[in-house]
Amino acid sequence: MKRYLVTIALLAASISSFGQDVNKLIGQDDVTRIIKTLSADDMQGRATFTPGIEKAAAFIESEYTKAGLKPLTGNTGYRQNFTMIRSTPIKTTATINGKSIPVDSLFASAGASFNWANNSDVQVVQLGAEKNFREEYLAAIKSGKKMLVLVDPNFQAIFKRVRNHILTGSASFKTDNNQALVFVLGKFDSVKSFEVSYEGKTEELPLFNVAGMIPGKTKPDEYVVFSGHYDHLGIIKPMEGDSIANGADDDASGTTAVISLAKYYKKLNNNARTLIFVAFTAEEIGTYGSQYFATKVDPDKVAAMFNIEMIGKASKFGENSAFITGFERSNFGTILQNNLQGTVFKFHPDPYPDQDLFYRSDNASLAEKGVPAHTISTDQIDIDKLYHTVKDEFSSLDVSNITSTIRAIALSSRSIVSGKDTPTRVPKPEK
Repeated sequence: MKRYLVTIALLAASISSFGQDVNKLIGQDDVTRIIKTLSADDMQGRATFTPGIEKAAAFIESEYTKAGLKPLTGNTGYRQNFTMIRSTPIKTTATINGKSIPVDSLFASAGASFNWANNSDVQVVQLGAEKNFREEYLAAIKSGKKMLVLVDPNFQAIFKRVRNHILTGSASFKTDNNQALVFVLGKFDSVKSFEVSYEGKTEELPLFNVAGMIPGKTKPDEYVVFSGHYDHLGIIKPMEGDSIANGADDDASGTTAVISLAKYYKKLNNNARTLIFVAFTAEEIGTYGSQYFATKVDPDKVAAMFNIEMIGKASKFGENSAFITGFERSNFGTILQNNLQGTVFKFHPDPYPDQDLFYRSDNASLAEKGVPAHTISTDQIDIDKLYHTVKDEFSSLDVSNITSTIRAIALSSRSIVSGKDTPTRVPKPEK
């Protein structure tokens, strides 16, 4: 019993020491400064392909420089540069069975202009009410085919959201002139004839993740990734005279966590594994930044990925809590919980399984390769009325909650950073 009590006392002293250390090294004033800067109006909502995202990248680079991070191996700076093809619709018209389709019930996505007239190589697909719109939509995008997708009116709300997004322009890593997708909202018992005309503009544009690292002391070829996305929606439909979607919670809060954790671990300077801190671009238009990153890192060398997305307010479990997407897919969450024993902070499994959050954020790009890559969040996504609106501003945030969550991630990650713990791999999705 005496030995047991001594062990408990030593553990409590250790937790207390770590807690004091993290509270000192991750200060709320600095967290406030970073997130205020990233979500300010002069960043213009940090939309992909805009001057605002360039300004945000430059700020993140300056923070990495002050922290003393090194560029990724093979890079001369913090930017991980790549290009994408941006396709912007100009005009789309369609008729089915001789009847014109209303413009608001139609959208197309393609790498080049085209005209269809009962083409035999076009696959006609019925997206019935019993199907999952998100899954079917993503499958169509990845198919590489020419498809006319007839969408059940039950999906009107999500159809409208996707259509509005597509009209601002879509992106891809390469132009595939053979792929063209046309989505039509409506009930069609059969398709006897169809005609579609699509005119679009295509251009190749630069993008960049912002990434730095702290080389590992004893296990430099094993990586731990801390990530968040720094892009957002930019200028959107005005609400009460405001048109800037500042993206304070989504995801300036996560990017702030990445920068704060980089500073924290650089000050400790005792990491066994190499730590990579990356702010992803183009998450909002298809997780393209993380997809590119996943092609530049050996997934077998990545021990874990801490993706941080929307930690700006208390979770449904209350203060000092967050949830982990895909909790059941590896023992990542269990390790984090064990490292927080003796503190007031708790990690919980994702309470929103119907939202499919595990595959809706940047962690998915590495999780698909088997990496224990999970997203940490506090957002009450089912009732969050500020999500993707101009009201997602700094004034809506609970900076104390952000700071406590960042500190909890710092404490909970320490046994993975030290090389003591290695989370189990995530099962790869079935093809």
